[in-house]
Amino acid sequence: MKTELQHINFLYKTDSQREYHIPLSYQLFGKELFSAPIILVNHALTGNSNVAGEKGWWKQLIGENQVIDTNKYTVLCFNIPGNGYDDFFIDEYSDFTPSDIANIFLKGLESLHIKNLYALIGGSLGGGIAWEMLSKKPDLAEIFIPIACDSKTHDWLHAQCLVQKFLLNGNDEPLQKARIHAMLCYRTPQSLNDRFQNKYNQDKQQFESEDWLNYHGKSLAERFSLKSYQLMNHLLMNINTNENMLEKVQARMHMISVDTDLFFPASEIRNGFEKLKENKGDVFYHEIKSVHGHDAFLMEYSQLNNIINNIL
Repeated sequence: MKTELQHINFLYKTDSQREYHIPLSYQLFGKELFSAPIILVNHALTGNSNVAGEKGWWKQLIGENQVIDTNKYTVLCFNIPGNGYDDFFIDEYSDFTPSDIANIFLKGLESLHIKNLYALIGGSLGGGIAWEMLSKKPDLAEIFIPIACDSKTHDWLHAQCLVQKFLLNGNDEPLQKARIHAMLCYRTPQSLNDRFQNKYNQDKQQFESEDWLNYHGKSLAERFSLKSYQLMNHLLMNINTNENMLEKVQARMHMISVDTDLFFPASEIRNGFEKLKENKGDVFYHEIKSVHGHDAFLMEYSQLNNIINNIL
C-alpha cells in the first residue's frame, strides 16, 4: 500500500461556532483499505500520521511482523489539523477543543466510508481525543486502547499546561523553553538522576542534563512550529469527555497507564477504570512499570508490545 500523505477537504463549524476549511491529512499503512481489519492510531502532542516505516515514530510497535502487523491490518492515522506536518496551521488555536478534533476525525472516517474500526488506539493527547470520539460514537470500535492518557484533563495536568502556555506566549525562545519544561514532566527525577548522575561537560561548561534539555528544546524548534505547539498544548489542557456517554461505549476497553507518569498519573487512570468497571464488564487495566514516567509509552516497547499482543 502507498503510504504517502492524502487529504480530505471539508468545511467544519467548531463547537465555538467558527467555520474552517479543513484539509484533513492522513496516511495508510499495511493492507489495502477494506481488505483487512482497520486500526486507527491517534498521534500524541508532537507526533504525526507517520506511525510506521523507516521514520515512523511508533515503528517498534507498528509494521511488518510487529505487534500491530501491517501484514494483517490496515493502519490509519490522521494528522491533528494544525500540527503542521501537512503545512496546515491554525492561527486561533482557542477556536478548537479535543471535542472538535474528535468530530473532525469522525468526519474523516465517514468520508472514507469507514463505519467501524477493529481497534482505536491513542497515546497521551491522541488517547484523549480517542475518548472523545467514542463518547460521540459508542459503537465505533471493537477494541479501545488508551495509553498514558485519561478521558479528562485533571488539575495537575491543567496546571502544567498553563505553565506551558505562559512560556509559549513569551518572546525569548518560547518553543525551546516550553519543550524543556515539558521534558521535565514527560520524565521523572529518577530517570534523569540515574541517567546523568551530576556529570559535568567540561567542553560545554554545563551539566550533561542541561545539555540534554537544551538539545531537546532546539530539536523540537527545528521540526515543529510555535503555532502548532500552542494548539496542541491548548488541546491537552481541555480534554473533557462526556462521562455520561462512556458507559454506552461498546468497545472492549484496555486502559494502559505508566506507574510513574507525572502527566496522567496511574492512580487517576485506575480510578477511571474502577468507575467504569462498576457498570461495564469488558473494561481492563494494565500498567507499565518504568522509571521514565509519561514517555515510557515511547520507550518501554517490550512491556507495551506484550500488553497489546495479548489484547489484539
